[in-house]
Amino acid sequence: MPSGPDHASSRHDAPEPPRSPAPPRTWPAVVGVIVVLLALTGVVLASGFSAPSTGATSPARDHPARTARHQGPRAAGPAGRLSGGRTDVVRASPTAPRTSCRSVVHVGDSTTVDLISPAMLPDSAQRLAARYAAVGVTSLHVNASGGRSIVEELPGQVNGYDAARAYWNEGFRGCWVFALGTNDAANVAAGSRVSLTARIERMMSVAHGEPVLWVNTHTQLSTGPWAESNEQAWDSALVRALAQYPNMRIFNWAAVARPDWFLSDGIHYNSAGCAARAAAIADALARAFPVSGSSQGPIVS
Repeated sequence: MPSGPDHASSRHDAPEPPRSPAPPRTWPAVVGVIVVLLALTGVVLASGFSAPSTGATSPARDHPARTARHQGPRAAGPAGRLSGGRTDVVRASPTAPRTSCRSVVHVGDSTTVDLISPAMLPDSAQRLAARYAAVGVTSLHVNASGGRSIVEELPGQVNGYDAARAYWNEGFRGCWVFALGTNDAANVAAGSRVSLTARIERMMSVAHGEPVLWVNTHTQLSTGPWAESNEQAWDSALVRALAQYPNMRIFNWAAVARPDWFLSDGIHYNSAGCAARAAAIADALARAFPVSGSSQGPIVS
């Protein structure tokens, strides 16, 4: 099954059927699963980071999650995939929109791990928790692990579906942000029998009709499981799903991501890219589910 470079530490869901050797990683070890609670007066690490690894390469890391991603949000095109593209950086500001989502669960892969990593973002004000707090989120749970997909998982890891379902079973009620799909696209391309649509349906079932924001995917790769063509297929599947889920919105990150924000693997981001991504996701949540009124449409770009 496809496997991609990822943060060496917590999870990396391995694709189902075929599996290709994971490319070596050079990223610093980071936390795999993190639960962060935001207090009204600041950010509090509720459960802290899970034990970081020493940076060893995992057999199947961020599936596609860390190999290729983010071209830039795109506007819905004829084929259903987002196309076109802005390249401006979305930054939180005093005049930025506020969200009606007070409690949020964010489930992601290695590209989310980077957004909460002091190694990637030394300035805590640039990390995901602070960005969410800036738009009005007061209770945040971030569950991220490298190589994660919705279906597959490596030994000792939890896939995206099970991670999200655990929050619901524990009583969480609120808004959901799913920053997944990079590895799922690669796994399906590698031969998984679980379709793109079925994967999206699994995650949507966890929310039980509550607000859901998906962050679409993008890579700079032209070949292999994490090729951008496979990521585009995933993004198109997300767009098609909008007709079935009125509670669903898509943040067109693919149109925002800039080439100079990517690392050499074509999937993960450097510090500048991580800072921009964290701010953009939080801002997108506020525009998708604003504190007053309604979003301008199902696709936020």
